[in-house]
Amino acid sequence: MKRTVEIVGVGWSGFRSITPDLSYKELVYEAATRAYADAGIDPRRDVNGFVTAAEDYHEGTSIFDEYTPDQLGGALRPMHTIGGDGLHALAAAYMQIASELMEVVVVEAHSKASNVLTLPEITAFAEDPTYERPLGLHPVALAGLEMQWLVGHEALSAEQCAAVAVKNKRHALANPAAAHGVTLGVEDVLRAEMLASPLTRLMAAPHADGAIVFVLASGEAARGLRGKAVRVRGVGWANDTPALDSRAWGEARYARLAGEMAYRTAGIRAPQQEIDFAEVDDTFAHKELLHLEALGLLAAGSAGRETLRGATTLGGSLPVNISGGSLGEGGLLDATGLARALEVVLQLRGEAGARQLTGVHTGLAFAWRGLPTTSGAAVILEA
Repeated sequence: MKRTVEIVGVGWSGFRSITPDLSYKELVYEAATRAYADAGIDPRRDVNGFVTAAEDYHEGTSIFDEYTPDQLGGALRPMHTIGGDGLHALAAAYMQIASELMEVVVVEAHSKASNVLTLPEITAFAEDPTYERPLGLHPVALAGLEMQWLVGHEALSAEQCAAVAVKNKRHALANPAAAHGVTLGVEDVLRAEMLASPLTRLMAAPHADGAIVFVLASGEAARGLRGKAVRVRGVGWANDTPALDSRAWGEARYARLAGEMAYRTAGIRAPQQEIDFAEVDDTFAHKELLHLEALGLLAAGSAGRETLRGATTLGGSLPVNISGGSLGEGGLLDATGLARALEVVLQLRGEAGARQLTGVHTGLAFAWRGLPTTSGAAVILEA
C-alpha cells in the first residue's frame, strides 16, 4: 500500500512590501514557531529533516542551508537547500517521507526582496550568457514579449489579462495576509504605467517579504500529532528549454508537463471534474491564463473568456487564486509556490475566513519559478 504523506502544520509571517523591523531570520522564526504550534511538535525532538528553498543570488550568500537551521530549530540536523521554488522543496520533503526515509520533515521558504538592491540585474544573470545577456534586456521585457505574442496571435486579449489583475486584487481584500488588495476596473489596469508593452504595472505582481513553513508527516506519524491534516495526493515538476529562441511562446509547456506528473501520481484522470479550486502562479496576469489552460483546468483558448465571465472568481465554477495570488499578496521570490499551497491548505481545512469556499475537497497549487525560467511545480492536496 502506498505510504501517505500529509501536511500537519503551517505557519507564515510577513507578506508585506517592506519589513525593516524584521530580518529574514526573524521572519522564518515567526513562521516556524507558528507551524510547530499548529502541528503540536518540538522540532528538536520530533523532526527528522529540514528542507529550505532558496536562491543563493537572492540571499547574497552561498550554501544557504548553512544559514537557516538555527531559526528552524534544526541545528546539527539533516538539512538541505533546493535551488528552486518552495513547491520543489515540498516535493523533496514528500519523497523523503514517501520513501520511508523519514517520518516528519519541515519545509521552509522565504523572501526578503526589499533587501535586494539590484533584483532586476540578478534576475537577468539567469539569461543565456552568450546570446541573451549581452542584449541588456530588462527581465520584465521578456514578460512583455510573451504577452505581445499572445495578444498579437489573438490567443488572449489585453482586457482578459487585465481582468485577472482586477479579480485577484479584489480577492486579496478578503485576505488579511495580502498587502496589495484593491478595487479596480479593467480600464484602470489598462491605463496604468506601461512596463513592457502591452504589460502594465498592475498586471505584474509587486514583490513582498515573508516566510512560510510547512510540517509534513507520514500518515502514521500524523495520527499522533495535533495538526489538522491535509493529504498530499500528488506532486509534479518540469522544466522547458531555458533558451528564448526555442521555447514555446504560446504555451506553458512546463506547466503542462508538471501537471501531467502531478495528476499521474495523484491518480487524477479528469482534472476539470476532480479539481475543485486552484492557486496558480500569476506573477504576470497573462501567466494565470496560460497556466490554467496548460494544467488542463480550462479548455485551450478559453481561459481569458472564462475569466471575463466570472468563472474563476470566489463564486465561480472554478475559483482561482482566492488568496489574491501574487498580484494581491505580493511575489515572495522562492516562497511564492508555498504561498499558493498555503491557501489550498487553509481552504481544505475550512480556515480561510471571509474568503472560505464551500464544499471543496481537492485543490491544486502550481508555481512558476519566474523570469527568465521555464520551470514549474504542482501539488495536489485533498481534505
